[in-house]
Amino acid sequence: KRLSCLNSFERLARLEGDKESLILQVSVLTDQVEAQGEKIRDLEICLEGHQLKLNATEEMLQQELLSRTSLETQKLDLMAEVSDLKIKLVGMEKEQSEYEEKQTKAEGLLQELRHLKIKVEELENERNQYEWKLKATKAEIAQLQEQLALKDAEIERLQSQLSRTSSHSEVAERDQEVQRLKIGMESLLAANEEKDRRIEELTLLLSQYRRVKEIMIAAHGKMSYTENVDGTVVSDDLSPLSSGMDSGPQSPLSPENRKSPKGIKKIWGKIRRTQSGNFPADDLGLAEFRRGGLRATAGPRLSRSKETKGQKSDYNAPFAQWSTERVCNWLEDFGLGQYVIFARQWVTSGHMLLTATPQDMEKEMGIKHPLHRKKLVLAIKSINAKQDEKSAQLDHIWVTRWLDDIGLPQYKDQFHEARVDGRMLQYLTVNDLLFLKVTSQLHHLSIKCAIHVLHINGFNPHCLRRRPVEESNGSPSEVVQWSNHRVMEWLRSVDLAEYAPNLRGSGVHGALILLEPRFNGDTLAMLLNIPPQKTLLRRHLTTNFNVLIGPEAQQEKREITESTAYTPLTTTAKVRPRKLGFSHFGNLRKKKFDESTDYICPMDTNPGATNGSQKNYSGYKGLSPVTDRELDQVGQTD
Repeated sequence: KRLSCLNSFERLARLEGDKESLILQVSVLTDQVEAQGEKIRDLEICLEGHQLKLNATEEMLQQELLSRTSLETQKLDLMAEVSDLKIKLVGMEKEQSEYEEKQTKAEGLLQELRHLKIKVEELENERNQYEWKLKATKAEIAQLQEQLALKDAEIERLQSQLSRTSSHSEVAERDQEVQRLKIGMESLLAANEEKDRRIEELTLLLSQYRRVKEIMIAAHGKMSYTENVDGTVVSDDLSPLSSGMDSGPQSPLSPENRKSPKGIKKIWGKIRRTQSGNFPADDLGLAEFRRGGLRATAGPRLSRSKETKGQKSDYNAPFAQWSTERVCNWLEDFGLGQYVIFARQWVTSGHMLLTATPQDMEKEMGIKHPLHRKKLVLAIKSINAKQDEKSAQLDHIWVTRWLDDIGLPQYKDQFHEARVDGRMLQYLTVNDLLFLKVTSQLHHLSIKCAIHVLHINGFNPHCLRRRPVEESNGSPSEVVQWSNHRVMEWLRSVDLAEYAPNLRGSGVHGALILLEPRFNGDTLAMLLNIPPQKTLLRRHLTTNFNVLIGPEAQQEKREITESTAYTPLTTTAKVRPRKLGFSHFGNLRKKKFDESTDYICPMDTNPGATNGSQKNYSGYKGLSPVTDRELDQVGQTD
């Protein structure tokens, strides 16, 4: 019993210890549950706060999306306004250039009027001088007639005496004296008749001048005059007459010297006085009438100067044997008339110009413009090589019209000032275009494709199509010859007339559309300023564009677009000149006049591809686009 009691007590003690430990555990767990409940309540409060923040953020996001949509709409509207402003700016620049050209020609016309006034004053002075001489001659004739009457009376008296004296010796002497007096009288009458004819001639010239002056006044009556700052009158219209006479030494680079001799000066330069009797220098009076460096005589006849045998042989002579004057005339016809003054001083024959270096042209002839030097060097090379290039038949005036056809009229002034002709187009380089302020990569490609079409068509001046033809089926061989205006007509035919004016000044023509692989429907939509959200309109344009270029060109453009190295064409991509490294600085001076062969359109076209066995489009292949590697070589930056 005792043992059982002890065991029960020990068990009871253990149970009480377990109970106390359980109570402690329960109290601890209760505290932990309360702490966890407080944490849960705090987390629920934080969750509610975050939920509120999330709702506010979603509302802000909705507002930002709405504002972004409105900003994109405003951006598209602004882009449309910018394109309109650019078109207006191009039009204003064109009007300004035309106004400046008219102003320059009006100044030349006023200069011609001043020269004509000076010439008329000289003619009037000469007429007054001859009238004074005529009066003096008439007075002298009257005095001689009185002396002759006295001599006749004396002769009668002497004859009466002779009848009385019959002195034969005295009669012979008096007869000789009478004969001398008669001869003197006849010479005076002949001189008087010559002077009368001279006065009639001067009167005729004066009437001719007055008729010319009336024509000039009639032409000026159609013009609107504006006052310059210095008070001179400038005309806004052009006159059909231009003298081109110089009033003094002028700079060879001045605009007045760029004009070829026309109008009155050309006529006066071909007229000279025929030779007649020689008068003493004392009979000329106060002023001398000079024409072509020869003293004008009393002969009334005007005649055209006849060509001598030397001049005729010079006309048929090779360029190396040309005279200085003929070389200068050739420079004027070539469009480089502003350098004629220095050429007359330096060039002695055509051979001297053929052997001249670009350094000589700059130093001796004052040709500072690099493209003027290039134009002259190319012409001299063609003469030395005896090559008859068809591109040489296209002058710089045709090139300005060609720029209109390919949609780049904004560069007409630069090309006209540089006198870029067909031969220079054939040898045009990237640096030349940059010098002409053509920096857009898209415009470089436009000019490149247009020159390629000229190569294919043998520089035919009428190869571009400006108007639609009724029997035309729109094949790629015809599309490649479309001008900028013809592309705009096509846009009107596919119901996109409202966007057609956006192509002015863009450089888009048929050759660029067909021959440039990166030019696709999206590029055309970008140039037409069609908003991206107008998907149906863009799809309509792309469909008609693919029909226009044909499946072959469409496949080529698709392959280029899907390639990894594809970069789309943009209006902001620029072309910059190649940067030289340190190793090139030592050769800069030596290579100043070296010719660059980085042609914008290489001349090694493939004529064999134009045979009839292949498709018409293949005849225009071989024009590789400007790849990224080539753009890196010329320093292209977007």
